[in-house]
Amino acid sequence: MTHTTPAEAVTTSSANDDRGSTADEPVELPITAVTCLEDRAQVERRGEVQLAAGVQRLRVGPVTALAVDRSLRVDVAVDGGATGGNEDAGGTDDGDRAGATGGTGAFAKVIDARVVRSYTPAPADGPGPDASAVRREVHALEREIAEVSRLRERLESRLGLIEQAGADLIRDICEGAGAGEADPERWGAGLDRIESRAEPCRDELREVDSRLYESRERLREARQALERTEGEPEELTAVVEVVVEAERAGRAVLRVVHLVPCALWRPAYRATLAPDGRSVGVETDAVVWQRTGEDWPRVRLSLSTARPTLAASPPPLAEDVLVLRDRSAEERRTVEVDLREEEILALAAQSAGAADRRTELPGLEDGGEVRVMAAPVPVSVASDGRPHRIHLSSFTAECRAERTSSPEFSPLVAQEAVVTNECGHVLLAGPVDLVRGSGFVGRGELRFAGPGEEVRLAFGSEDTYRVVRHVEEQRETTGMAGINSRTVITRTVRLFVSRLDVPTEGGTTPVVVRERIPVSEVSAVEIRLKKDACRPEPDSVDAEGIVRYELHLAPGERREIALVHEIVATAAVTGL
Repeated sequence: MTHTTPAEAVTTSSANDDRGSTADEPVELPITAVTCLEDRAQVERRGEVQLAAGVQRLRVGPVTALAVDRSLRVDVAVDGGATGGNEDAGGTDDGDRAGATGGTGAFAKVIDARVVRSYTPAPADGPGPDASAVRREVHALEREIAEVSRLRERLESRLGLIEQAGADLIRDICEGAGAGEADPERWGAGLDRIESRAEPCRDELREVDSRLYESRERLREARQALERTEGEPEELTAVVEVVVEAERAGRAVLRVVHLVPCALWRPAYRATLAPDGRSVGVETDAVVWQRTGEDWPRVRLSLSTARPTLAASPPPLAEDVLVLRDRSAEERRTVEVDLREEEILALAAQSAGAADRRTELPGLEDGGEVRVMAAPVPVSVASDGRPHRIHLSSFTAECRAERTSSPEFSPLVAQEAVVTNECGHVLLAGPVDLVRGSGFVGRGELRFAGPGEEVRLAFGSEDTYRVVRHVEEQRETTGMAGINSRTVITRTVRLFVSRLDVPTEGGTTPVVVRERIPVSEVSAVEIRLKKDACRPEPDSVDAEGIVRYELHLAPGERREIALVHEIVATAAVTGL
């Protein structure tokens, strides 16, 4: 149950005042552990308190006003760890209290726990008596700028009137001169009088502009200093009221746990390829953001992929009506096919530097099972909404490195490494910073990988290699019309792989080139790889239609690859 009173630092008292007296000063319990979930965090406070015999009310705080009331849990640990506390997740919205049970050997138990909020409006006439010198300076500069701005408006109005009078006098001079009624003495005296009044006004306006500029610069610097040193004073504060019943006086450990929104984390990685290309070092980090209203100083931080906000109820069911009907004569005679693109080599697009590649942190992908990781040392996370990168683990393992190219995606040749996950835990999906001998080479995306599973990483392109791709297609019809007519589509893919470095440097280096051919899912369409027409013959072809070539190029050498395949379809096939 939440209490809010729009008064100056007034805390609403409980209806159970006969259980004990309310302390004037709240008990400060430090935050000792935080479990950061996908979109919120579970905060744990723990500390010793002095209990008196009987029923008493303790005020724990201050706590963030964003604390979720229904998740509040308080217990007391005494006599070597025995607990007495409220086992439910907190009170309901109607103010129902959580039940309390006492552990074996406990001399105290928690009867009631709730979050009580207080509203302290900001002073209308400026900073309060406890405001810092920087905040007072900001307030003084804001008032000074407001006064100077009003003075500038008055000067601009005065100068505008003088300039208007000057414009009227000039118009009078023009009209009088045109009518032959010249009065030079009066005109000259009027112009001198206007100029004598306008010049001091302009000088004063320039001084005001200079003063206003200096004040705004000072205000900007003061606001930056205020932002770096302190935040805005909290208008809404909260404490946790705990009613404890103790059989005797003594000290006990009080633990307060609750959920809080405005906190999340995502995994991030850094992969470093060794200079010899034989090993890869992978560092696992957690990027944590939090704007909960209170800092987490030196806490035991755990990272979980749990989603406590997901509903546990099954999805609603809708009727799905199936209807049987006879196929028409036209449908029996024809087979309609479609060409469908399947992304089976995501690494190819990644190594090619595709323009639509996502570089932001993705959502948590845990493989359908809740994963929990912990920071090895206590960490501090400020409530500033900025990303805080926290190291979790690292490992170095041998890798299988190769230069690979997917010409259909890019004319570049990328340095690829395949490494086994040996960190002892799963690698969640997340961005990975790629580092090799020349330094940072880009950012890729690491897919979900379990312990012992292989991970493919592309460490940028090799500038000394280029691949040019040309596609030729021929279409013809064979057989007799109406009997065994077939449509034959012959596609020839020509690849020109070049190594552009100086011919006198180094020996041959292997380059793996991957090209794809269609895969048919219907018997009416047949895909044939014409190995006798391919130059050279492919090294391997897998079930997904990926054709693999391994070339050994010397410096300055260029090789040509011709890949020929046929698509043979019966006369009943449409859509090709």
